Order: sequence, then C-alpha cells, then structure tokens
Amino acid sequence: MSNDDKPLINRRDFVKKSAIASSFLIVPRHVLGGSAHVAPSDKVNIAGVGAGGRGRANIRACAHENIYALCDIDDNEIAQTLKEDWATTFARGAKTYRDYREMLENEPGLDALIISTPDHMHAPIAAAAMDLGKHLYIEKPLCHTVAEARYLARRASETNIVSQMGNQGHAQEGGRLINEWVADGVLGTVQEVHCWTNRPVWPQGINRPEGSDPIPSTIDWNLWLGAAPHRPYLAERYHGFNWRGWMDFGTGVVGDMGAHIIDHPYWALDLGLPIKVSASSSRFGANFETFPVASKIHFEFPAKSDRPPVKMTWYDGGLLPERPEILEQGRMMGDNDGGVLIVGGKNTLMHGVYGREPCLIPEIKHLGYQQPAQTMARSPGIHQEWIDAIKDRSKMTTSHFEYSGRLSETMLLGNIATVRASENKVLEYDGENMRFTNDDGANSYLDKDYRAGFGLS
Repeated sequence: MSNDDKPLINRRDFVKKSAIASSFLIVPRHVLGGSAHVAPSDKVNIAGVGAGGRGRANIRACAHENIYALCDIDDNEIAQTLKEDWATTFARGAKTYRDYREMLENEPGLDALIISTPDHMHAPIAAAAMDLGKHLYIEKPLCHTVAEARYLARRASETNIVSQMGNQGHAQEGGRLINEWVADGVLGTVQEVHCWTNRPVWPQGINRPEGSDPIPSTIDWNLWLGAAPHRPYLAERYHGFNWRGWMDFGTGVVGDMGAHIIDHPYWALDLGLPIKVSASSSRFGANFETFPVASKIHFEFPAKSDRPPVKMTWYDGGLLPERPEILEQGRMMGDNDGGVLIVGGKNTLMHGVYGREPCLIPEIKHLGYQQPAQTMARSPGIHQEWIDAIKDRSKMTTSHFEYSGRLSETMLLGNIATVRASENKVLEYDGENMRFTNDDGANSYLDKDYRAGFGLS
C-alpha cells in the first residue's frame, strides 16, 4: 500500500480510543489532577515531533525530563538524534513513530509535545494534541495562518494546557531590560520602530521546479506534506531547510525571524494587533509559490492607554532602515543577523536579534543612563519556563499562545500585505472580527484549506 493510499485516522475516533485506553490504566497520573497533570516531583513525559534541526535542539533542552517518544517522517533524523551523547542516557527508551496521529493514539501516558516541524503542520499537530489535553511547546512561528493563530490561542485556553512558543530571546536578559527601560520612560514618547534581518538565507522568489525524484525509503513524503496540497518529491528542494521560502510550507522571512526581532518592541510597547498594513517587495515566485527575495512592510498600531499610535517598519532581503545620524561613524546597526531601532522623543534604543545587547545611542547617552531597578522576574529559559509551569500551575510562561498568537498574527498579516502589494492599497484590518475591511481578496489569505486527515477538526 502506498503512502497516499494509507487509511487516514479520524481525529474524533482516535480521541475516543485514547480515552478508552486510558480507562484501563490503574490511576494514570495524567488524569489525577486534570488534563496532563504532573506532580512537581515527577518528570514530564515529553514527545518530540520533528526530531531534526531545531527540533533536536528543543528536545535536548528538555532532556532532563523524560523523553518518552520521538516522531519524525524521516527515520534518519530520529536515528541521528538517538546517536547524540545526551540521548543515549535521556532518550534511550523513547518510542519512535513517523505519524503523530498514531503516536497520540497509542501513547496515552504522554504529558506534553514539542512541535518542531515545518510551519504548515504546527496547528494540525497541536490541535490533535490539545484535544487530548497535552501541554505544548511549538517552535516559532506559532503557525501558518492568521486563523490558526486565533484557533491555537482559543483552544489552549479551553483545554487549560500549558503553552509556549519557542522564541528563545523572549526569555533572555535583553528582553527584560528593553521592557524595563521603555517603562522607565528613558525613550520618551515612542511612535516609530524599525526592524530588519539579513534573511532569507534560503531560496525565495523562484518558481516551482519540474520533475520528481524517487522517494527515499526512510522518508514518508505523504506525512511530510501533511496539510499541504500534494506535489512530487524533489531532493533538497523542499525537505530540509529550504521549505521556509515556499508558501505551502513556510511563512517566509518575517515568519522565521519576526518572533526574534519584532517580539521585543512588540512586547515592551504592548502593541497588540495593527489596524493598517502595507508592503512593497521584489518579485515572488510564479503564482505566488515562494515569498519574495526582499520586502518592506509597514504596520500601524493604534493608540493604547497613555501611548500614542506607533508605526513599525520591517525590512528583509538586504534592505535596511536609514542610518540614524546619532549613531557613531563605523558602528554597526544591530548585529550581523539584524536588529531593531525603537525611536523615542528623548532617546533611541538599539538592539540585535533575540534582544541582544540593548543600548541607547549614541554611546555617551547609554553610559550616562542610570538604569532602573529590576521590575520583571527573570526567566530560567524558554524551555524551563514551560516545564516549570507544567509542574506548578501557579507559574506562567511568557510566550504563551495568547501572547505569541497575537505576535504571530501580526507577522502573518505582513505576509498578506506583501502578496497584495500590487493592489496598491493600505490594508485596513479589523482585528476584533479578523478581517480586512477594504480588500475582500486579502481576506482569502487569512485561512486555508487542509488536505483530508490533517485539519484542525
């Protein structure tokens, strides 16, 4: 039987079967205190879905818990993970699967999932897991569409799971300093933000290649495609790092790096959802197969509380904001990967990717700044926040799906603006009703169709 002919597991059926299977266990710990309850003295039973690349790093970061299962459509990725030194101790007894649906059906003892697949499969896997009350860590970006961002935030609340998006800079010291300095008022009134990145470092602005290659026996191509429309397998074109530039699978540059760059001014200024978005870009792949090589995106956020409206501009593909006159000659803006300028009426704050090395510019301003006392709790790390909150529900994660859903929605709205750039409109967005009010065509990009067996319901 070919992969395409395999019978699909109905989600409602496997939720029902899993509940029945659980009833035959002797007081399973994950039902003692509600969905996926874990006592503080216990280790969390974790499954890693996506065992290679960033997934391997995420699993390694949680290896002090119980790596209960590994799931990947590529057998070689699982094998490579299990060869690592840490895995020979902490993941030695892990169950292995290709299909996340089979894993969820067969492993009722799982407490939590780390999802590190390509973007297009984040929400389908998360939806199936939340139906069973599993806690979730999802590598950034949170999801593939605006509708998915709303869905994940809502379901996380309904199912009372502990959620976290994997934008590690959100847990680092720089992010807290940026928040504290903005709150201290050293910048004065902020109405202008600039964010940029050196990405893409993968192919974009290209057309779909023709032909096909034999599918390696170690790969389940049907499962890799998952929710996306079928297309032939081509070695090194989609599977691997190159999926990020393809609209069916990734979210392009702003989806990849916005969670590490936009995150910090977005958090410190409490920006919420934009009310206007517009963009300009270089060419896309034919029929919008891939994202453009370079883009410039403008976001307008409404006034909030005692903060005035804020305009944020995003630059990628080698584009940069105008160099501030106050920045010393010969000094780099941000860092090698990108950066942020938060421009206030009194001072300007500059930082690198992940919130690294925040500082006031010019340097003389920074040296003369008496930094405020710490007002924010420091984080034990993006992964440990999640683990601690699973074991002690009085603790909170800081990139939970309510926050990361809004951040991801904002980034994805930017992608829609680039697609609609040829319409020469500033898109007006009604966040409360999740719709553009002046471009019905743009609304079609807020959601998507799913291939049978890989939807959200």
